[in-house]
Amino acid sequence: MPLPVSLKEVVEAMQPLSEEWQAFIHRHTGELVSFTEEEAQFAEEGAEDAPEWLEEFLPKVREVLDSEAYVQLPGQFDFHEYRVMEDFCRQQEDMELQHELLTAIRGRGAFRRFKDAIQIQGIAQDWYDYRDRALRELAADFLEVEGIPFVEE
Repeated sequence: MPLPVSLKEVVEAMQPLSEEWQAFIHRHTGELVSFTEEEAQFAEEGAEDAPEWLEEFLPKVREVLDSEAYVQLPGQFDFHEYRVMEDFCRQQEDMELQHELLTAIRGRGAFRRFKDAIQIQGIAQDWYDYRDRALRELAADFLEVEGIPFVEE
């Protein structure tokens, strides 16, 4: 029986949310391993050009990539931040604020305008809490589907 993993630690491992960063979890031990796309390339193609500090880590990267015991955590393309922002906007009870936020997320530069608007309105922490809950929900759903038990802390 796999050990329960900390949902908080899984969410933290998912946090970089970029296409350059990958995070994996061992199905049975709950071990979390993260590395960059560049580190994965060095592991797959050979380490001749790898920096010395990376050579010690490459065997672990190879183990993760070659083993079916590790499963990749949801990443940038699994977490639809724009949709989460839109949901956050629509949940605002103040219709004027809701309209302002929905207008901010339309078109090019939506993320920057949204972040500016939540700062001006003093609701940035509300947004970050909402986003964190959405990430926790994604992580919990993922762990359930993979059959990996977890505890919330």
